[in-house]
Amino acid sequence: MKSVFNIAKELWQNVYLINRLALYEIKIKNNNNYLGAAWELITPLFFIAIYWFVFGYGIRENSAVDGIPFLNWMTAGITIWFFIQPAITQGSKAIYTKIRLVSNMNFPTSVIPAYVTVSKLYPHLVILFLVMVFMQFTDYKINLYYIQFPYYIISMVILTLAVVLITSTLTTVIRDVQMFIQSTIRVFLYITPFLWIADMPGWVESLMRLNPLYYLVEGYRASFFAESWYAVENWEYTLYFWGLVVVLFVIGGFLHMRFRRHFIDFL
Repeated sequence: MKSVFNIAKELWQNVYLINRLALYEIKIKNNNNYLGAAWELITPLFFIAIYWFVFGYGIRENSAVDGIPFLNWMTAGITIWFFIQPAITQGSKAIYTKIRLVSNMNFPTSVIPAYVTVSKLYPHLVILFLVMVFMQFTDYKINLYYIQFPYYIISMVILTLAVVLITSTLTTVIRDVQMFIQSTIRVFLYITPFLWIADMPGWVESLMRLNPLYYLVEGYRASFFAESWYAVENWEYTLYFWGLVVVLFVIGGFLHMRFRRHFIDFL
């Protein structure tokens, strides 16, 4: 647990630096593109259109989900994917691709995967805002349940940071881990109810709910469609989610503190 507290302390003490580096990461990544940072929005919106055409219009023939138009239902949940997927993929290789920053600047290595993860949060917030605007032109206006969003956003970021702490360390030590992540991360698009309805036999649904993204997706939808105070009404699931986050953070903190002094040796 000492490793967890050390990592948490480092991140808290470097919040301002993490934010500045995250903004710089967005700028430098799109510096050579004519549309610049707009690509951070264009790409997700393009895929949303494709997913709606294939899964909504094609497979489901544009039928509603529990009375909710499929496009509304899908966009309410899939916005999470456009944060999780790039944050884990790019955060996992952040240390070994950016470790040389440490030799020139005085900050702990835990900041590196953190700022790469946070750099993916800003496009997510803009997409979330656009989805909220879209909802206003349908029957799903701003409601009291919207106050749940900060909780789910923070939960999503902490979960991702915990995962990235593990994967960024393992990837630096064993480079094949990055290839494994790139090959398997897309599986979560199909085992999380982004594009399909969670209407399965009890034991199957219980198995699928082991996926922490399931919790976040259902929380987002409960907020958008004024369905419930999801985290409170499903308090057992909330305890499971945070228990898993703590376990992942403990593992990530231990691995990071164990190997951080040897990162340069693995390059």
